[in-house]
Amino acid sequence: MEIIFQILFVLLAGIAIWLFTKKVKEIRRNIFLGRAEDLNGNSPQRWKNVLLLALGQKKMFKNPLVAVMHFVIYAGFIIINLEVLEIVLDGILGSHRLFTNVLPQGLYAFLINAFEFLAVGVFTVCVIFLIRRNILKLKRFISKDLNGWPRSDANYILVTEIILMTLFLTMNAADTLLQQKGYGHYAEHITGNFAFSSFLHPLLNGFSNETLFIIERICWWLHITGIFAFLNYLPYSKHLHIIMAFPNAYYARLEPQGKMDNMPDIQREVLYAMQPEMIPTGDAPQEAPKKFGAKDVTDLSWKNLLDAYSCTECGRCSAACPANMTGKLLSPRSIMMKTRDRLEEVGKNITANGNFTDDGKSLLHDYITPEELRACTTCNACVEACPVSISPLDIIGELRRYLIMEESNAPQEWNGMFSNTENNFAPWKFAPDDRDKWAEEMVSL
Repeated sequence: MEIIFQILFVLLAGIAIWLFTKKVKEIRRNIFLGRAEDLNGNSPQRWKNVLLLALGQKKMFKNPLVAVMHFVIYAGFIIINLEVLEIVLDGILGSHRLFTNVLPQGLYAFLINAFEFLAVGVFTVCVIFLIRRNILKLKRFISKDLNGWPRSDANYILVTEIILMTLFLTMNAADTLLQQKGYGHYAEHITGNFAFSSFLHPLLNGFSNETLFIIERICWWLHITGIFAFLNYLPYSKHLHIIMAFPNAYYARLEPQGKMDNMPDIQREVLYAMQPEMIPTGDAPQEAPKKFGAKDVTDLSWKNLLDAYSCTECGRCSAACPANMTGKLLSPRSIMMKTRDRLEEVGKNITANGNFTDDGKSLLHDYITPEELRACTTCNACVEACPVSISPLDIIGELRRYLIMEESNAPQEWNGMFSNTENNFAPWKFAPDDRDKWAEEMVSL
């Protein structure tokens, strides 16, 4: 009978890992649909960002209480999954608590107790986060950005974590009771009681040994099946940031915030306007300028698309955005979510057709409107607020550049400024020779 369970487990694990790997490859392909961009320099600083931003969650600690609670979930996710290694090996080998044969009893008990401490922490924090989202209804969690699936997604993850932690503790409680009663192979793996699961003993003590065995096995199977299911839910969820935060922190741009990525073609045209003598002479053909800005996701850089997949949908960017605060249409969180949605749609198109087949849609206009883009003040508040180094401003800038330079689509006030800059070398409607007249008036006083 045991061999049948081993085969079932190997099949379950194999299917889960294959499906996860398949989806990860699709996401990687989608990210590299973007323009090439070299972000490999200054490795020491990049690894520092990984340690501080992704691993240490430095930006989260601007709000210490929430940061500590988030860190408990994060640490639980990382550390408790070390316990999953034993479960996986037990499933493959048909053993039970394999590491009790490798580790000293005291060390093994210490590790499981630590896992239980984290499990209770994760359980508690998930309940608090559910209350914040659904009862207290913090403003950034009830925004229309999250209408539909995104709001449900966050709740599903929190409920799943609560169930997984409950199964883990119940499994340990039934296991230690069976050890005490000397039932079957449980008597061969004495661990002693654990810190928190022992509180469940009074609830389970009335069951027979056979019923306890069934409870322990059901919890074991549901726990590992739930983890495999969570693994495959992850790539479709905002919680993909658990993985993507690390590469995103490594490849974060190291230039000062607000530095624009100027196009050499534009700079050259400005130079020629100001210094006509620099215009090349002769019959040498001039290279045609590239497309200005971005209309669809494939016009953005791969880092912009990595940002889109790394978005946690936490809403800190939108909460910090002055345009959003004053009721404008712009929401940096929505910009990232819409970019990811469009990228997923393009990816499905490629999967279905082999190559991208024009679907008559684009990120600009069909997903993100000019009104949203024009509301941005380029203040970088969203970039500063993001805990995983995402820059909605980069995407906004590229889309806005396309609007203005490819579609000549700008408000009249902007066109006046552009015209003044072109003719007077400043946004104001004054000739360059007249700019210092204010000083002459001051002297006359």
